[in-house]
Formats: sequence, structure tokens, C-alpha cells
Amino acid sequence: MTTDLAGSPAALDGWPALTEAAEREQQTLASLPSPAQRTPRQRAEAQTAKDTARALRARFLDDHVDIVYDRLTDGRSRALRIEELVEAAATAFPGLVPTADLLARERSRLQADKEGHEIDQGIFLRAVLCSPTAGPHLLDAMLRPTARAQRLLPEFLRTGTLEMEAVRLERRDGVARLTMCRDDRLNAEDNQQVDDMETAVDLALLDPSVRVGLLRGGEMSHPRYRGRRVFSAGINLKNLSSGDISLVDFLLRRELGYIHKLVRGLRTDDAGAWHTRHVEKPWVAAVDGFAIGGGAQLLLAFDHVIAASDAYFSLPAAKEGIIPGAANFRFSRYVGPRLSRQVILEGRRIWASEPQARLLVDEVVEPHELDAAVERSLDRLDGEAVLANRRMLNLAEEPADAFRAYMAEFAFQQALRLYGEDVIHKVGRFAARSA
Repeated sequence: MTTDLAGSPAALDGWPALTEAAEREQQTLASLPSPAQRTPRQRAEAQTAKDTARALRARFLDDHVDIVYDRLTDGRSRALRIEELVEAAATAFPGLVPTADLLARERSRLQADKEGHEIDQGIFLRAVLCSPTAGPHLLDAMLRPTARAQRLLPEFLRTGTLEMEAVRLERRDGVARLTMCRDDRLNAEDNQQVDDMETAVDLALLDPSVRVGLLRGGEMSHPRYRGRRVFSAGINLKNLSSGDISLVDFLLRRELGYIHKLVRGLRTDDAGAWHTRHVEKPWVAAVDGFAIGGGAQLLLAFDHVIAASDAYFSLPAAKEGIIPGAANFRFSRYVGPRLSRQVILEGRRIWASEPQARLLVDEVVEPHELDAAVERSLDRLDGEAVLANRRMLNLAEEPADAFRAYMAEFAFQQALRLYGEDVIHKVGRFAARSA
């Protein structure tokens, strides 16, 4: 069936009702005080307006998501990243997702004072990722090198080094050594860290002289850990409370961008690369101190993980009220369903010294032996046969369609969680304690 790429949205069933409901929603919200100041009756009025519009958005996308996606991407001839896709949708289909201006105004507010317009992005992206036509095309778009990485590539190829705010990248002896260097905040993750990590991963994969990648945390200036290496404290809860953690630019870009690239590699259109569409390399992670939340999630995408014997791992997202990225998808594969529930649902901490830690990491060594263990691991993973077998293992363990189905629901559920009252109260208390 041929899709009319130039047709008006008004010609699609359900669009007039959706736009009318979206206008009523905006009028209702504009007439009320800010969310934190509303009475119970006003909160109910706002929620009714939102629910009505959202039900119509979901129904419209159930019927027309492939037409919408084809219009936004010119029949899938353009590869739009998620941030570009939602912005294009806001322009071409007014009322379907929030505009960039609306989100910018929201971003200046505390999480408790936001209307939750990102939930509409979650509805849209769930529909796109659920589609067996649009979903794979979006995943491929997210596996392409970023414009920032392509711009920095010539200089990195020449010098072999790159200093960014959150990540330091160095090429040495065929190894791309990525060091997370947010030394004042224990490598806590935010939008900037995601941007820097994706840039570093892209450059490591694009550099033909790099054969293996390594990720490790740098030395901290934080008072409690001064002079010690730390892997990652996970999501920056202070930034979440202040409204600076976004659904698209952080939570989804992180999973569909650099973490997925660690697993699948970069999507390439090189005509000479007839044997594969992806540039892949093996990856090693070394854990000093702790890997909390997003730090522990990261380890599930690596081929070899080494931990210092005094390190620990945790996934406290349920305690924080959110979903720990793709950990619910990957964690059981490593540790089994029972331990997964203890860690994810109940917040159990796993110490590297426990027997169960060997389900999550490959080697546990004394802290002073970690450097040598890392170098041995890098040597073992340096080989063409390793690369081919790694590709086959990832295909068997993480089928693309299964990952896509998980991420479709994650996009929606995580959007809902960001604006749950329990999350707002929890991160607000955390921010108050930190202050």
C-alpha cells in the first residue's frame, strides 16, 4: 500500500477529535495554578483533561503510527534520532507531542511543578517502537554515529585523546580507554554525561586502529572518596528533582544510543562493508568502589567485567520510584529470576566478595591487582574470532525484536514513573538532604 506522505493530518481518522482534546487540555492547564499549588479538585480537573487527550493520542497512533512515521522520515529515507523525531512530530502533527518551546518552559521548573508533557512523548515513542516497520528503522537511526562524534573524529584520529566534561578518551596500544571523570559527583549520570559517553563510544568504534574498548571510573575529588577511583553512582537524583533529567535526551538516548552501541556496534552505510552493517568491538569494564543504578546497568552490556574485591553493585531504581533502564531485560540473563527480583524490587546490594557476584562479574581481584587484571583481559579479547563469536552471542542472547519490544514499553512506563507522586516526593527529599 502506498503512503501519502504529503497529505494533511486532518485527513486521518481521529485527528480532529485529538486536536480538539489537545486544545481543551492546554486551555484547562493554563487556567489553573501550577501543579504543586493545585487543590485536589483542580488536580482532578487537570488529570481528566490530560487523560482524555492521551487516550485519543494512543488510539490515533494505534491506527496511524506507520503513516505518521513515514511522513516524518520521508518514507523512511531519513534517519532521525529520537530527539529529532519528537521535534519533527510536534511540528507536523500539532498536539500529538509537546513542542520544543513547551518542553523548554517545563525544563526550567522543579519536577514537582511540571505538567508531565513528556508522558505524551512516551505514548508516541511506544507506538513507534512497537511497530515492526517504524521501530527497527528508529533503532537503526540511533545506532548511527552522532554529528558531534563525526565532527571530532579527525582530531581524535590524529591525537588519540579527547577531554570532555564527563568522559576522558585515550587510544593506547589498540585500546580505547574511556574514563568517567565527574570527580566531584561520583560519576553520577545526567544529560551531559550521556552525550559525552555516546561521543566517546562512537569515536572508539569509528577509529580503525582501536581493537578493544575499556571503561573505568577515574579518581574522585568528592570529600568521601578523595583520591580513590569510583565507577558510577548512577542517575543524578539532585538533577532529577530539579527537572534537569529528561526522558528523551537522557533516559531513552542512553539506552538506545551508547549502551545499545556497546552491544550492537555502529550502523554503517559504507558500501565496501558488504559483510556487515555494523562496526563492533569487544568491551571491558573495570569496577572500583561501586556500580550503583545506571553504573550496574552498564555492566550488563560489557563482554568482560572485572571488579575490585571491595566493590559492590546495586539497582535502587524501585526505591527511587523509577525503572532501571534495560536492567529488567538483561539482569535475569546473568543472575537468574530470583536474585533479579531481590536486587531490582527489594534493593539488595551485592558485594564483590559474595559468591553471587560471580554471576554478575567475570573476575574479582584485590584492588592493587586490578590494573594487571584489566590488561590481561584486554589481551584476551583482542582477536577476530572473539569479535565474530561476540556477535553471535549477542544475537542469541538479545534478539533485536525482543529488545525493541522491551524499549517500547520502557519508553511509556518510565515516562509515567518520572511524574509519579512517589518519585517526586522521594527525589525532593533526597535533594533537600543533599542541600
